Amino acid sequence: MEYISVKVWAEMHGVSERTARNYCAQGKIEGAYLVGKTWNIPEDAIPPKRSNKSVISPLLKAIRDQKERKTKGGIYHSIQIDLTYNSNHIEGSRLTHDQTRYIFETNTIGITDGSVNVDDIIETTNHFRAIDYIIDNTEGKLSEAFVKHLHFLLKSGTSDERKSWFKVGDYKRLPNEVGGNDTVAPENVHHEIKALLKEYNGKKYPTFEDIIDFHQRFEAIHPFQDGNGRVGRLIMFRECLRFGYVPFIITDELKMFYYNGLRNWPAIKGYLMDTCLSAQDNFKILLDKFRIKYTD
Repeated sequence: MEYISVKVWAEMHGVSERTARNYCAQGKIEGAYLVGKTWNIPEDAIPPKRSNKSVISPLLKAIRDQKERKTKGGIYHSIQIDLTYNSNHIEGSRLTHDQTRYIFETNTIGITDGSVNVDDIIETTNHFRAIDYIIDNTEGKLSEAFVKHLHFLLKSGTSDERKSWFKVGDYKRLPNEVGGNDTVAPENVHHEIKALLKEYNGKKYPTFEDIIDFHQRFEAIHPFQDGNGRVGRLIMFRECLRFGYVPFIITDELKMFYYNGLRNWPAIKGYLMDTCLSAQDNFKILLDKFRIKYTD
């Protein structure tokens, strides 16, 4: 079990340090313990439910209930497999949808022929954990600590972690590019992400377009050495759940439209918006199948 400070946990969950310490003192954070005058909090500890929170959407309620009960064959089960497979596949994973399903359902590999990249397997199981994390932590504003923790969950245990220049759970150290375009220099990433978060968190109730805009700008910054697309899409899924929008999954069929939309935003917003709305329509079919209510 890894432990983090009150400050890091508070930033991760969008609460003040004082609130976090009060939670600890009141026994509301499971596993937190005091050493001298310092609280140590499990890195996966979730905030206590607060009575003044708005009612969560039927979708989020269903996902959390099924996750807690380990329900098979429901919407939670489907999201874990489809989101993990598609998001990893976009980034080059060679695992099939069936192999991804088998790993999730059995916690075993089940590969009988051909060679498989070990990192593809590790990042698949890591992505399952990252989805659980965003499901459990939809409350609170986005923070740098939250974003970095998603990267930590996704890349832990991979071959990248053994590279001296690659920092799992932290911003890039070397310049990189995306789609042939330069991205923000390593020394400027913290400033740019902090500014982006401040602007986004300043919106009391972001629109669906605001969430897409945040995603494109996050990808343009490209804060991590690798894993930016997957972290960005997890954040986008989380924010849709947080604000009651129907989330969506970018499938292989939409991949090129998605990339084209990212390149042309904001000059031609329709490319990316139409792609995300098409993906959203596909997700609504899934919600209809499982009889989960949603607003158009």
